Amino acid sequence: MPHLAFPNTNCEEFRCSTHCSVRPLAICGELSPEEHQEFERLAQHVRYAPKEPLFSEDEVSDSVFSLIEGIARLYKLLPDGRRQIIGFALPGDFLGMAPTPRYSFSADAIGTVVTCRFFKGPFNRFIENKPHMLMRMNEFATRELGQAQDQMLLLGRRSAEEKVAAFLVSWRDRLARVEGVTKTVTLPMGRQDIADFLGLTIETVSRTFTKLEREKLIVIVPDGVRVLDPKRFDALAAA
Repeated sequence: MPHLAFPNTNCEEFRCSTHCSVRPLAICGELSPEEHQEFERLAQHVRYAPKEPLFSEDEVSDSVFSLIEGIARLYKLLPDGRRQIIGFALPGDFLGMAPTPRYSFSADAIGTVVTCRFFKGPFNRFIENKPHMLMRMNEFATRELGQAQDQMLLLGRRSAEEKVAAFLVSWRDRLARVEGVTKTVTLPMGRQDIADFLGLTIETVSRTFTKLEREKLIVIVPDGVRVLDPKRFDALAAA
């Protein structure tokens, strides 16, 4: 299914100034009202169906994306055909600012995703004389680097139980920025996605979830997990 683009002038549903609940978290969060009106005119609001790609590795990187709804899966394909998931993007995250002329990874929608899409030329011209916007982008890049370093630790010498616990704690903390603190850690991604992120097999991930539940650290619920003993669970994740 091709994605649907909604220009701002024709889709009142997506007017940024009145309907964007993630604006404080997004790349445009520090813009003045006048700057934001100009920025909004550059945007295409694009809806992606589940599993539909936002962009693919090695495609020409002609656009950047600010997520406003849904979760995107970020991944690379290894030479032998295996998939390594390198991250999950949440509402407010910014994607596609590649340092090379082509995207270095792929991104697709887990469920329905809505983005603000900007063509790179107009976007770069907009930010070039706005130091506060450049600082905002630097903050996003620094956070992305921190997440990449965290994943390197996850893929290091840790047990499967420690990896899964660390993933759940990190995901819980990221969700809290968007949804606020809740008792349930929602998991829109599947067990195979978690396995591909942690460098484990799906069977190992499933057994680990069962073990954590048997040890009364979590309880598995239909939309995710609920942490029963946060202190013990956080200690396991930090091991």
